[in-house]
Amino acid sequence: MGLIPASSARFATLEQDMRWPIPTLLVAVLTLAGCGYHTVGSAAHFPPGTKTLAIPVFATRTNAYRTETVLTTAVVREFATRTRLRVTPYTTGDPDTVLHGTILTQTVAPLTYNSQTQQSSSFLITLTASVTLTARDGRVLYKNDNYVFRQQYQSTTDLPTFLEENPAAVERLSRDFARALVADVLESF
Repeated sequence: MGLIPASSARFATLEQDMRWPIPTLLVAVLTLAGCGYHTVGSAAHFPPGTKTLAIPVFATRTNAYRTETVLTTAVVREFATRTRLRVTPYTTGDPDTVLHGTILTQTVAPLTYNSQTQQSSSFLITLTASVTLTARDGRVLYKNDNYVFRQQYQSTTDLPTFLEENPAAVERLSRDFARALVADVLESF
């Protein structure tokens, strides 16, 4: 009877020990593949075969000027950039899905106060919106009745160089809102 060198015996034991991780690893990979991960541009809340998305101009319950068009434009742009859907602002032509939004409130409140000029030096815009994504058959695919977004902006007190910062703050807020909304619709599981 021959003796097996110690190094060969260790190799045989190591080879025997390495057989079980391969099936286990394969099962783990297959399990993770079915956990809801999806490729970029695919959508978690859209039914299979969805090709068109209509986003009409958001309704508004506020007296703010032009916020609904700025917000809608940002949402349309974000969906068009991040998906392969044909995004249109019109509900004519029987789109596969429709995203309706309503601006519920928009407030501007002073945030800081300049004691020398006795004026507010920065403001906070707060916007609350409701959003519903529906399929062609009327099924609600996604709904959030309480989106709240805030944007701060500085005010100038020098009248010769005065520049109204509120519209720029609304545009920044709209971009943030659009990014968050599209991420929620596309990436939530």
